[in-house]
Amino acid sequence: MLKIEHLTKTYGDKRAVDDLSLHIAKGEICGFIGHNGAGKTTAIKSICGILRFDAGEIYINGKSVTKEPMECKRRTAYVPDNPDLYDFLSGIKYLNFIADVYSIDSASRRQRINKYSEIFELTDDLASLVSTYSHGMKQKLTLISALIHEPDFMVLDEPFVGLDPKASRIVKDIMRQKCNNGGAIFFSTHVLEVAERLCDKIAIIRNGKLVAYGDMDTVRGDSSLETVFFELDEENAND
Repeated sequence: MLKIEHLTKTYGDKRAVDDLSLHIAKGEICGFIGHNGAGKTTAIKSICGILRFDAGEIYINGKSVTKEPMECKRRTAYVPDNPDLYDFLSGIKYLNFIADVYSIDSASRRQRINKYSEIFELTDDLASLVSTYSHGMKQKLTLISALIHEPDFMVLDEPFVGLDPKASRIVKDIMRQKCNNGGAIFFSTHVLEVAERLCDKIAIIRNGKLVAYGDMDTVRGDSSLETVFFELDEENAND
């Protein structure tokens, strides 16, 4: 579902992402972890076609992000770490706007909006302006908007920030269900325990370079993911 080949993105003299290569198969959840400034968000925005990159190539379900960007966007849902929504719209108008962007017919959008707004307990708030929403409510609205076109591939940047435990559990269940139905998930998180319980694969990035990558058992070995993460951090700091 996702194939990254030698991705490199620079800002002046700084290599935010340095020769990154990885792949995610259909049915897999891959956790992307690293410190702040490690290059996670830059890589994620490159995958989603938001940032142009300097070298390498990215494919989503066999389609090139650079050569077939619209087709890639149709197949992908992106949830940023800090959703920037239209505060002057009501929740329902925002969701209908997103449905218009993806050319979703009236019956399908109504069914999906009803389904996900009930799941996230946001139905009673859809008539209110987004400007009145709490951070957690905005995160829920963003997640609903990401699911409205039934994407094959989801890219989530810190999706659990601001969510209460119940909503976090719902998101985890949806992620696993998506993968069970042949989709794939790539998400960044600082919560290593969540990654350890949820992911099939793990990619650890430091200073733009991939320092560990593979299925969970291979990366973790006999240790916890937290132990591996900090051991790798110390090793690379001493190099």
